[in-house]
Amino acid sequence: MAQQTDATEELLSYVRDVSLRDDDVLRELREETAQLPGGTAMQVMAEEGQLLALLVRLTGARRVLEIGTFTGYSTLCMARAVPADGQVVTCDITDRWPAVGAEYWKRDGVAGRIDLRVGDAVDTLDALLAERGSRTFDFVFIDADKAGYPVYYEKALELTRSGGLLVIDNTLFFGRVADPRADDPDTAAVRELNGRLSGDERVDLSLLTMADGITLARKR
Repeated sequence: MAQQTDATEELLSYVRDVSLRDDDVLRELREETAQLPGGTAMQVMAEEGQLLALLVRLTGARRVLEIGTFTGYSTLCMARAVPADGQVVTCDITDRWPAVGAEYWKRDGVAGRIDLRVGDAVDTLDALLAERGSRTFDFVFIDADKAGYPVYYEKALELTRSGGLLVIDNTLFFGRVADPRADDPDTAAVRELNGRLSGDERVDLSLLTMADGITLARKR
């Protein structure tokens, strides 16, 4: 029986050669982001952006919610994947970094599909619940401050329709979740959410050992 294959640099290079579909807009946004403080660590991998787009298309999502925009690379990938009359609502604590991506959204012709909300994520999620009601999003991507993950998950689940998909990034958190000596607030919050998800009968669940851990949770 096959076991987990070690993702060596050579193997990752091969995977990118045979499966990554890149273009100038995506590549240039990644390159600009990499020059920012923490840019390389905070940006999703190109392969993950491609996976998000595929999942949006597979689920037929028209209404997408993103918690944590940064420079909007994942936002761009998902905005490309929704239909022309679809929408990605993305939220961030500041407009400083999303302003980087906004130029690429315009250049790619998808800016009209993106609704950027700036402010505290909990306040934004509460506002969306008041504005749109529960069960109004088809797809949610959570990739924000890790200490907030347990709260973001609960509010996002309320905003997601039955059969909708939640995708949660960094659920392996650099491997720290498996290290009992790691007890910082971010690691503790991700570990808490993982433990909660494992027994959450409201969702179907899979944790992918891709990138820094990607959890898929389908709302029942």
